[in-house]
Amino acid sequence: MPIEIFLLSIGASFVQRTTGFGFGIFIMTMLPAIMSSYGQATTLSGILAMTTSFIIVLQKHKYIVWSRLLPILITFVVVSAGAIFMLKRMEYSILNILLGITLIVVSIYFSFFSKHIKIKPTKPLQVTAGGLSGLMGGFFGMQGPPAVLYFVNSEPDKDHYLAQTQAYFFIGNLMMTMARAYNGFFTTSVAMGYVYGIVGVVIGNMMGAWVFRHITGPLLKYIIYAYIGISGLTFLLEA
Repeated sequence: MPIEIFLLSIGASFVQRTTGFGFGIFIMTMLPAIMSSYGQATTLSGILAMTTSFIIVLQKHKYIVWSRLLPILITFVVVSAGAIFMLKRMEYSILNILLGITLIVVSIYFSFFSKHIKIKPTKPLQVTAGGLSGLMGGFFGMQGPPAVLYFVNSEPDKDHYLAQTQAYFFIGNLMMTMARAYNGFFTTSVAMGYVYGIVGVVIGNMMGAWVFRHITGPLLKYIIYAYIGISGLTFLLEA
């Protein structure tokens, strides 16, 4: 288990630092098979992703605009907490299929029509994105796609995008970790997994930072849309 978690953490942190999201999507393809339960897997994924986001927030904190961040963040925290409390009673297969198809369709649509899409940070849109992100984060540990689609199309440049998303993910994962711990998902196995994964998180972050510096804004958008499509495929394969 140690070497698998270490390697998965490198890959997941690299993806998160490069695209601004995707830690959970990457690591949850294999982590449930390693951990004792799905709830423990989402908990470990969450605290490792939280650490990755915290590192990036320290690097990009001057680009955070709280007035654009708080409405979507507050909605996410409330909805994800409710989803976590329902986690033990959920049947995943049908929901996985619906989410997978939706994400694939959305990624294709944004890839072809992104030049014509203009998103303004309005309260209804922020609440909608935060609610969808909260459901996906609470149930599956993959809260990225709805929030990322919102931020990448509403923020003025890639540095603001990265700062906003990582502040969002850090605080969101912190709140979800507290809710998961309350529901008994934070175990000794999770704590040991974190010890194994933290070095991988640091290595992946350094690798991803180098790649991010060489990505242009338009290219970053298309990479994000492609990875959202991959996340949709991940949901279908898990169904």
